[in-house]
Amino acid sequence: MSQQGSLLVVDDNENNRDALSRRLVLKGYEVTVAASGYEALDLNAKKTFDLILLDVEMPGMGGLEVLERLRQEHSATELPIIMFTARSEGADVVEAFRLGANDYVTKPIDFPVALARISTHLSHKQAIQNLRESEERYALAARGANDGLWDWDLVTEEVYWSPRWKAMLGFDEASIGSSPDEWIKRVHEDDRPRVTAALHSHLQSGSGYFEAEHRVLHCDGTYRWVLCRGAAVRNSEGRATRLAGSFTDITDAKVSDALTGLPNRLLFIDLLDRAIKRRQRRPEFVFALLMLGLNRFKTISNSLGPLTADHLLVAVARRLQSCLRPTDAVTPDAAGFTLARIAGDEFTVLIDDIADARDAIRVAERLQKALEKPFHVGGHEVFTSATIGIAVSTSGYERAEDVLRDSALALDRAKKNTTGAFELFDPEMRDTAVARLNVETDLRNAIRDGAFFVDYQPIISLSTGRIAAFEALVRWRHPTRGLIGPNDFIGIAEDTGMIVQIGYMTLVESCTQMAAWQRQFGAAAPGAICVNLSSRQFADNDLARTIEEVLQQTGLPASSLKLEITESAFIGDVEAAQATLKRLSDIGVEWSLDDFGTGYSSLSHLHQLHVNTLKIDRSFVGRMDGNEEGLEMVRAIIALARNLSMDVVAEGVESEGQFVRLRTLGCESAQGFHFSRPIDPASAARLIASQPWYSPRATPSRSSAVVFQPQRTPTTS
Repeated sequence: MSQQGSLLVVDDNENNRDALSRRLVLKGYEVTVAASGYEALDLNAKKTFDLILLDVEMPGMGGLEVLERLRQEHSATELPIIMFTARSEGADVVEAFRLGANDYVTKPIDFPVALARISTHLSHKQAIQNLRESEERYALAARGANDGLWDWDLVTEEVYWSPRWKAMLGFDEASIGSSPDEWIKRVHEDDRPRVTAALHSHLQSGSGYFEAEHRVLHCDGTYRWVLCRGAAVRNSEGRATRLAGSFTDITDAKVSDALTGLPNRLLFIDLLDRAIKRRQRRPEFVFALLMLGLNRFKTISNSLGPLTADHLLVAVARRLQSCLRPTDAVTPDAAGFTLARIAGDEFTVLIDDIADARDAIRVAERLQKALEKPFHVGGHEVFTSATIGIAVSTSGYERAEDVLRDSALALDRAKKNTTGAFELFDPEMRDTAVARLNVETDLRNAIRDGAFFVDYQPIISLSTGRIAAFEALVRWRHPTRGLIGPNDFIGIAEDTGMIVQIGYMTLVESCTQMAAWQRQFGAAAPGAICVNLSSRQFADNDLARTIEEVLQQTGLPASSLKLEITESAFIGDVEAAQATLKRLSDIGVEWSLDDFGTGYSSLSHLHQLHVNTLKIDRSFVGRMDGNEEGLEMVRAIIALARNLSMDVVAEGVESEGQFVRLRTLGCESAQGFHFSRPIDPASAARLIASQPWYSPRATPSRSSAVVFQPQRTPTTS
């Protein structure tokens, strides 16, 4: 409506017509005037008016006749008409209402009354128009959303189900009654408690909306996934009297992988459940689950970008589908296949009705062979392969998640096994996984409870016989298993990231202890404390700052701390390692390359990273006795270190012969059980006080070398 509204004033009396129109214009209305009924009809045919003010008595065509003609084209809602009459009798008024007038005003016109009635009818018209538009928008939105609608009268316990709601479940109009059970009893038994609980909570809470995703039974016996939304209408007491909402079929989105179009994890688990129930009914029925993990997928994604990686996943899915067509006779003809993508680069294949595990292995081999050919994606030729874990139903499964778990364990074993690209599950894998999980849990509790402590193994200067340094070795005192050595938990701590917390605790405690020995023994104290640094700690960009804070906190000079790092900690990013080691060097901290000779042993790394000390791995030291090749290997490492101006420490010295040979070869320092096992701080203090162990001028012998054996027997380093 323009301004306040567009009005047509129809009156044969010019004075009345002009006076009324001027006053209406002053009130903001757009006013058009007509002097006769014929003119009024002509104007109405040419222009749209919001309301007509019509005089009853006019010469020629009277107001009632005009009203009758107008009502043939416009309803009382579409075009309100207010009649003017000077007659005192009610006959004209009654006739006017019969012909469809909305209201009347008597002459002479009381303008405030007329104005109020005009405003009321225009407001009513606008409200009706808004309602109609709203209903049209809602109906259009409902059709566009393809949703089923429902309206539940909580007082009468009757429900209106829209035709679309019924059609979503495969029923026609007459097949569904008005009971709430038409919905509730069709909800999947596993979902029903959750749905009814959500309904009850919404009706009792007095706020919010009801929403639940669940499965509902279709007339063909299958289940469809739906999203049900609704809201309650409440009376003045806050009690729900009505509940209305919608049904949206989300089956396709729920059970289909958005990228490849394959069944997703949800649908696959449902199919796996069916296979398990079928085997329970028919013990001779055997199925297998193959879980495939693409090799190097992360590298491909990082190199070529995630979009190309997605295209690769689609291409892999298509090739696997082609490989698993019924015409591909890799198993008995009766066998059926279901290929799904359950996560990231992991695919699963459910093979029905096979003879035994050999059929599953043949399928695995065929799938791997199919992936040998390159893929052409995003303008690149890409090679990939798959590692496969296999679980067979002969293990007696009752739950789908157990089959998935065991195939995942087999996949994990296959990835660690470099000799084969697939692995068949056996119960030992499950036991190992459970044991590992228990260790993880115990580790977290140990960190919380402070169950770790540090032992110290002396590093002996072979030229002076004194303790050159101590290596800090973390130990775990388990509440039920007793003392646990690092070999039993360091690997798991590395994998889970808990090594960062354990490593930090070890660093703080070791630096604190070394500072205490320096205060106690002064110049007689060992020169350094050697602390092992994990690859996760070394990858921390703030490592240098953290170490500097620990040194300030403990009062230990930077020159008294030496970090022991294995080559594997920096092999992935040598440039980043250079930067980190440079920052450590700037604050005065040295480092040792641990276990030299067992990893890459890259000479370029020795030069690039400015190694201070080489530690000869115990495996080389152990081969020195009676083995000329082992002796020459150690001789070569010592010579290499000397030429590069590096110190050398030999690990794992356990015999007099090894000790003598190392000293003869010019090795600066050594550690091992020949000198001392790892010991507690108090025993280490007594050891410091007892040095030197032998006279450096004398020929080393068992009688001249003092071997310290603490009374407690710790776990070996």
